[in-house]
Amino acid sequence: MTYTNPLLQNFDFAPFSKIKTEDFKPAIEKAIEIAREEINDIIEKKEAPDFKNTIEALEFSGEKLDRVTSIFFNLNSAETNKEIQEIAQEVSPLLSEFSNDIILNKALFKRVKQVYNNKENIALSTEEATLLDRKYKAFTRNGANLPEDKQQELREIDKQLSSLSLKFGENVLAETNTFELHITNENDLDGLPQSFKDEAHEVAASRDKKGWVFTLEFPSYLPFMKYANNRELRKKMALAFGSKAFHDDELDNQKNVLKIAKLRYQRAQLLGFKTHAHFILEERMAETPEKVNSFLKEMLEKAKPAAKMEFDELESFAKERDGIDHLEKWDSAYYAEKLKQRRFNLDDEKLKPYFKLQNVIKGVFEVANKLYGLQFNEVNDVDKYHPDIKTYRVTDENEKYIALFYADFHPRPGKRDGAWMTGYKPQYIKNGKEERPHISIVCNFTKPSKAQPSLLTFNEVTTLFHEFGHALHGMLGETTYPSLSGANVYWDFVELPSQVLENWCYEQEALEIFAKHYKTGELIPMELVQKIKESANFHEGMFTLRQLSFGMLDLSWHAIDPSAITDVKAHEKQAFEPTKLYPDVAENCMSTAFSHIFQGGYSAGYYSYKWAEVLDADAFEYFQENGIFSREIANKFKSNILSRGGTEHPMTLYKRFRGKEPSPEALLKRAGLLKT
Repeated sequence: MTYTNPLLQNFDFAPFSKIKTEDFKPAIEKAIEIAREEINDIIEKKEAPDFKNTIEALEFSGEKLDRVTSIFFNLNSAETNKEIQEIAQEVSPLLSEFSNDIILNKALFKRVKQVYNNKENIALSTEEATLLDRKYKAFTRNGANLPEDKQQELREIDKQLSSLSLKFGENVLAETNTFELHITNENDLDGLPQSFKDEAHEVAASRDKKGWVFTLEFPSYLPFMKYANNRELRKKMALAFGSKAFHDDELDNQKNVLKIAKLRYQRAQLLGFKTHAHFILEERMAETPEKVNSFLKEMLEKAKPAAKMEFDELESFAKERDGIDHLEKWDSAYYAEKLKQRRFNLDDEKLKPYFKLQNVIKGVFEVANKLYGLQFNEVNDVDKYHPDIKTYRVTDENEKYIALFYADFHPRPGKRDGAWMTGYKPQYIKNGKEERPHISIVCNFTKPSKAQPSLLTFNEVTTLFHEFGHALHGMLGETTYPSLSGANVYWDFVELPSQVLENWCYEQEALEIFAKHYKTGELIPMELVQKIKESANFHEGMFTLRQLSFGMLDLSWHAIDPSAITDVKAHEKQAFEPTKLYPDVAENCMSTAFSHIFQGGYSAGYYSYKWAEVLDADAFEYFQENGIFSREIANKFKSNILSRGGTEHPMTLYKRFRGKEPSPEALLKRAGLLKT
C-alpha cells in the first residue's frame, strides 16, 4: 500500500496526528509546484486581464501551500525540534525563491498592471478596490520594476534574510532551554511563595535532580525576579536572561543582527527607499519614520519626568529598606513588588487564588458572549499537536458556526517564549461558499502542579485577554478575500483589538464574572478590585519609558544606514541613552534576543504597541461612556473594525466606529501622565 502524504490531501482541520515530520518538505515542494501551475494558468489565459481572471485568481492561488506552511511554521514556534528546525532552514529559501518568482514574473505583472491601470473603468466594491491596490503594490514595492540584475540581487537578499531570521530564533530558543538555576540550599529560596517553590521542585524532579530548578521561561523567571530575597541569585538570573545569544559562541546572534539590519537596508535601497523603516512604514498608519520618531519623542516628554520620579522613589525605598545604594536591573521587579505591597497591600500571591486558568478562560468567553453573542463549546474530535491543547467550536447566538479555536497555554522545551495569536486557516468566501477560520492562541502560563491548578498572575490574566482580543479579530472576519480578513491589517492597527480587551480585566463588572477563589468559589473581594484599579497606573511612567526604549531601539536599527555599525552592544547602548534609568549591564544585550524585530514581523514596527494604546484608550472610553457591556457599542466595534479586517484604511474604519479621530488625551489620562 503506497503512503499518501496527509498534508497533500484535502482537509478542513489540520491533521496533526497523521503528519510525520518527514512529510513537511515533500508537501511544501509539491504545494509550490501546484501553486506554480495556478500562476501559469493565470498568465496563459487568452482572455484580456480583468479583476476576476487575474486579481481574484492570484488571491486564491497557492491555497494548498498556505495551509501546509501555516501548519509547519506554527509548529516551528509552538512544538519544534531539531528535525523541524533543519527542515525550516531547507524550505525557507525555497519559499523565498517562489515568492520572488511570482513578484518578479514579468508576464504576471503585466496582467496585474493592465487591470490596475484600467481601474477607473471597472465597477469595483471597496474590498475589491483594496485588493487590487494591495496586489499591485506587492509587485511594485518588491522589485517588479527593477532591471533583471537588480532582481537577482533582491532574490539573494531575501534568501539570506529568511535563513538568518530562522537561525536568530533557533539560537534564542536554545539559549532559553540551556540555562537552569539549580538550587539545593533551601535558604536560597527565601521570599519565594510556596506554590512557586513547589513548581520548581517538580521541574527539578522531572530533570532527575534534587532540590529546585528555575529556568528562563517566563512563568519561572518573572516570579523569581519579583520575590527572591537573594540578590546574588537574582543577578545570576538577570544576567542569564539579558545575555541570551550574546556569548561569543555558536549560539551568538551578534553577527546575525548586523547581517539582518544591513541586508534589510540594502533591500530597501534597491527598491528606492531611504531605509528599511521608510519601506515598512509606507504601508502603516504612521506613514514615515519621522512621524514615528515625533510620536515617540512626544510620549517620552510626557513619560520621562514621571518615570524619573518613580525611579528615585524606588531607589530611596530600596535604600531605606535594605541599604541598597544603587538600584540595578535585577532589583527592579523585586523592589517594585515590595513598594506596591506597601502602598496598596496588594501582590500577585494575594490575587492568584482568584485567577484559576479555567475560570479566566470561562470569563473571557463570557465577556465575548456579552459583547458579541459568541458561544464556546469545547470539542474533542479535532486533531491536536500536543495533549495540552484545548479546542473549541465557536458559534453565534443563532448557533451559526463562526470559527474553530485552539488554545495552548503552558511552556514546553519545544515552544518559544512569550504569547501570540496565529491561524491555521483564514476566513474567506470562494465560489459562493464561505470558509470559517481556525484561530489559535499560544501562551506560556504557569503549569498546574500536584498541589494546585494553574493560577495566573494578574499580568498573565491581561496577557490572556490581549491574545484573545487578537483571536476575536481573526474569528469574526466577514470578508471575501483571505489576505484582507481578520488581523491582516496595517501593523500599527493590529494591536487595537487585543489591547482594548485588556481594559475589561480592570472592571468590577467583568471581574465578577470570573475572579473566584479556586478553593472556596468566593468572589474576589471588592476591596481587591478597587486596589487592582488603583494600582493600574503603578510605575506607569517607567513602563511607558521601557516600551518607548524598545521602539527607539527598533528604529535605531531600521531607520538609518546601519552599514557602519560593527558593535551591537555599543549601538544599543547609544539607542537606550534617552530612556536610561538603570546602570547599563555590560554582560547583557537586548538586540541579540529581540525576536519581535529580528524574527517576528515587528521590524520598524515596535512603536505600534504604544500607537495602538492611543487607539485602545480612546475606544474604551467610548465603551465606558455607554457601559462596558453595551451591545450597541460592541456591535459598532465588531461591524466597523473586527469584521472588516484590512478591507479599508484603518483610520476610515476607526472614525466610522468612533465618529472621530482618536485622541492621545484618553491614553495620557488613563496612564496618569496628563497634568491637570
